[in-house]
Amino acid sequence: MPRQHGTGGPERPRLRSAAAALTSLLALAATGLVAGPAVAASGDAGPCALPRTGAHHSLGLDTWNGAYPRPERGLDAVMVFLSFPDSEPVVAPEVLAADYFPSTTQFFQRASYGKFTLRPHPQRQWTAMPHPSTWYGIERDWDSGRRGSYLRDAIRAADERTDFSAYDIVYLVADPDAPGVDSDATKVVNFDRPVRADGTDIRRVVTVFEEHPPDRNVLAHETGHVFDLADLYHRPDDGKGDWDTYVGDWDVMGSQFGLSPDLFGWHKWKLGWLEGEEVVCVQGSADLTLQPMAEVPVPGASVGTRLAVVRTGQDSALAIEARSATGNDRATCTEGVLVYRIRNATPSGGGPVEVLDTHPESDACWDRSVYPPLADAPLREGERYTVPGERIRIEVADRTRSGAWTVRVTTGV
Repeated sequence: MPRQHGTGGPERPRLRSAAAALTSLLALAATGLVAGPAVAASGDAGPCALPRTGAHHSLGLDTWNGAYPRPERGLDAVMVFLSFPDSEPVVAPEVLAADYFPSTTQFFQRASYGKFTLRPHPQRQWTAMPHPSTWYGIERDWDSGRRGSYLRDAIRAADERTDFSAYDIVYLVADPDAPGVDSDATKVVNFDRPVRADGTDIRRVVTVFEEHPPDRNVLAHETGHVFDLADLYHRPDDGKGDWDTYVGDWDVMGSQFGLSPDLFGWHKWKLGWLEGEEVVCVQGSADLTLQPMAEVPVPGASVGTRLAVVRTGQDSALAIEARSATGNDRATCTEGVLVYRIRNATPSGGGPVEVLDTHPESDACWDRSVYPPLADAPLREGERYTVPGERIRIEVADRTRSGAWTVRVTTGV
């Protein structure tokens, strides 16, 4: 059990001594009511909806960036398989397609609670590239000239049998056994100027260079960029050290290897998958029942609250959500109430999301977690946490029989 802390750490005995207050909290939270002076604002551009800024993949969500497809309906994705004259493919396209689908479709169906379906259209044959794989100089930090040649050659070669106007997303999948292919080069490439093909503008493509079989959830991560989601990992200047210090296991946009890869509630709000009573903007204080973020609701059942938000500044907010071992998070290391900061003016890769470690002197799942210090970040039953630098306190009372978490959020403390 973690040691006791003041501001910035969990405070167990103090909360547990207030038995009467907790009993009252449980009674209120079990009904899903917002108590006291709290004002609940949700959906659209409420008081807690940070505005979108000019930062790359800004996490502001008052408006949608029309340059990106919004996953609020079914979208169609073509998979083009590229071969090279210096390598004879040994794995069939249908085998490579099975590396990514239906698992990626299922990930987004669960994350969106069935509101979004990614429909893959893998081609059944290889498309021949005009140059050897080694000619393109494929690597993570790719020479822009060689990368441009690769993309132009790929689209030109595929255009003979592909009607690009029929698809919303383009995956260019390279032969994983070609000698010049580097799996570290898998990424989304945004064109400065759209490429015109079949009467449609191609604004971006996903270049896939993964080994067979690929990294877990890698295509879900890259597809998240297609939906204007940011990289949440930290890339050290020298390329060494921990990459997962910002969010650890807690979102696929941080790490495709995470134990709890379901998207943050803030992401789901931005994408249109959370709305109405599912998001509560806390002003004052509120007693809440938080449904687990990754739990897919039973058809016809009441949805309930999934995300609580406190506005902390012009460009920042605090998000509070419950994470449990269900859905995309079924392999999670720990369960509890996760707290994280949002900064809408911080660009992709710069730390637009920061998970707050409510147990800073302990870690968990050192043998499985991508970043054990944050693996036990959530608050558990009977704990309270005062957010460093903010006048915000979060108290977790208990769990309901259905598995929801009863929480009190107090501002101005």
